Amino acid sequence: MTIPEDLLDEIRAEAAERGLSAYVAEALRFKRDRDRLLELVDWLQEEHGPVTEDERAAAFAELEDLDAEHERRSTAGGHNAGEAA
Repeated sequence: MTIPEDLLDEIRAEAAERGLSAYVAEALRFKRDRDRLLELVDWLQEEHGPVTEDERAAAFAELEDLDAEHERRSTAGGHNAGEAA
């Protein structure tokens, strides 16, 4: 496997504390999980038809709300940032 040197330098800088192996393992898990989600989307569309624009817009709005809530909790600081509401 060959990784472009500039990308590897960026990854090493970002992964300095936890190490390159941990960073790569996390990236591979993320990719695997994303692939599984795409398989689920394909299956759901086969079962229920394609997603409508209204459904897509509603999903993106919900994601924006979740992102805003995550940002709110993370900027609130403290050890309670990850607890459920």
